[in-house]
Amino acid sequence: MTKRPPRAGRGVLALVPTEPLHRVPDERVLFCGHCGRRPEEEPDSRVCNRCGLGILLETAGEAAPDEGGAFLVIDSTMAVCAVSAAAEELLATHETDAVNRHLTELLVPADAEAQGPTNLAVAVTWAARGDGDIRRTFVRPTNTFGVRLKARIASCSSPDAALIVLD
Repeated sequence: MTKRPPRAGRGVLALVPTEPLHRVPDERVLFCGHCGRRPEEEPDSRVCNRCGLGILLETAGEAAPDEGGAFLVIDSTMAVCAVSAAAEELLATHETDAVNRHLTELLVPADAEAQGPTNLAVAVTWAARGDGDIRRTFVRPTNTFGVRLKARIASCSSPDAALIVLD
């Protein structure tokens, strides 16, 4: 078998994203996985002391949802682990119906041609692996057209999961 010579005019190198040389660590914050509230002092329990329904999760301060915000927590298998009260209303579902379902049963990319680091699946996969970056993309509820929601996706808690905050 003979080797083919490389095609003229086409390089074999590809652009690879690089990490900044000096990444400044972001402040880590706790928030409730149901109501989004941040505890005012060091909690003595893993359960939110205001709503009593959510487990306290940890993420970068810049990625954390606002109190009462719409967000989902997704594990490394792309299964839904938690849905905030506001996301239940926004996505017309109940947390008990959404948990353990695949992410794409609730949200899909708003742009069918989205590629690269803003792709929903790529962003969730990296975040669920514990990557420290915050990625932004647009999503829409499954089976709903004409709706675009801004989403910021970041890593949260331990074990690592992906946090999707809908703005």
